[in-house]
Amino acid sequence: MVLAALRGRDVDAHAFDPRERGLDALIAERFDRVFIALHGRYGEDGTIQGALELLGIPYTGSSVMASALAMDKWRTKLLWQALGVPTPAYALIGATTDLAQVAKRLGLPLMVKPANEGSSIGMTKVREAAELAEACALAAKYDRLVIAEQFIEGPELTIGVLGREALPAIRLETPRDFYDYEAKYHADDTRYILPCGLPAAAEQAIAREALRAFDALGCRGWGRVDLMLDHAGAPQFLEVNTSPGMTDHSLVPMAARHAGIAFDELCLRILALAEVGDRGHGATREGGADVG
Repeated sequence: MVLAALRGRDVDAHAFDPRERGLDALIAERFDRVFIALHGRYGEDGTIQGALELLGIPYTGSSVMASALAMDKWRTKLLWQALGVPTPAYALIGATTDLAQVAKRLGLPLMVKPANEGSSIGMTKVREAAELAEACALAAKYDRLVIAEQFIEGPELTIGVLGREALPAIRLETPRDFYDYEAKYHADDTRYILPCGLPAAAEQAIAREALRAFDALGCRGWGRVDLMLDHAGAPQFLEVNTSPGMTDHSLVPMAARHAGIAFDELCLRILALAEVGDRGHGATREGGADVG
């Protein structure tokens, strides 16, 4: 959809899948810039960003460091805690961790998740202490780092970021235990509430905090910040997605559309923000673009 949108706006855009073609082919194409439309490991964790960095090709989204940090939920939390960005209490789970003590300290229910995954893969909502070991074993299948996190009982919000601006917040509701993989990609009963229903002043305050959470990781260009509201209505930040979904029904395009930005215009704006590294050198040449 990104490829079609860019071509529809007269951008000389071409698809390039690094699973099918090597970096030598990317070099040979001599693209002026890259719109990264890859998710998860290798596409969102700083790997492809590092390759493009070495090649000197401007790319969309966050730099190598910020992409790697945002993908790692544990190190994201460490940085946020150091800077006073509110995030749910957690415990890092290892082979010798006293799981009963974790459940006692964090309370039940709690969330167990692999530290370096997306799309809620490997995540479990644990309601009973007896379920904790199985949940940790599942998460460990996806990553060596596993975290248990305090479950926040409250509305779930997501806030898209475009350049230096926060897009309108979307409230997510699902009848499932939590906003899991099924709710995100397959269920017909997931509700996306936009406007989110908060008073304007409250939404603006949360948006400012979301931008601070985004900036704390060194993120740039565009992305999406996910959070929960606690019983007092205060935000508790969960993670930053540095390469969110980009179909016309994905969350960032949905918020952009509500702000008056059509899908093709959104794609153009993201492409215009392409940079190399953290030096602030935007892409300036006219020419072809690669959608990876």
